Amino acid sequence: QAPLVESGGGSVQAGGSLRLSCKTSRIILSTFSCSAIYWYRQAPGQQRELVASITSDGSTNYADSVKGRFTISRDNAKRTVYLQMNSLKPDDTAVYICHVNTCFGHDYWGQGTQVTVGQ
Repeated sequence: QAPLVESGGGSVQAGGSLRLSCKTSRIILSTFSCSAIYWYRQAPGQQRELVASITSDGSTNYADSVKGRFTISRDNAKRTVYLQMNSLKPDDTAVYICHVNTCFGHDYWGQGTQVTVGQ
């Protein structure tokens, strides 16, 4: 099994919402808790784009294109990170990929979940 497993993707109409989850059963709790976690997205023919990040102390950052619409959060006890996406636009259509950078410098990637936003 992949170290990170994303879920929650799907097809929605513009203006709709989705909540993505990224869960790990491979990274132990203490390591997960001190890790920085990132959501990227990649649309067909486009470069991978950093969408949102959250540090171990809960500080967050967002791409300008999603500020005010997306919210990243984490539940360390569940070893899960979430991406709440509201007011979705067709330009948000992409594969969304989770990345964990642990406090020991190890990197883990998920396989991605497809998000498709219709007109």
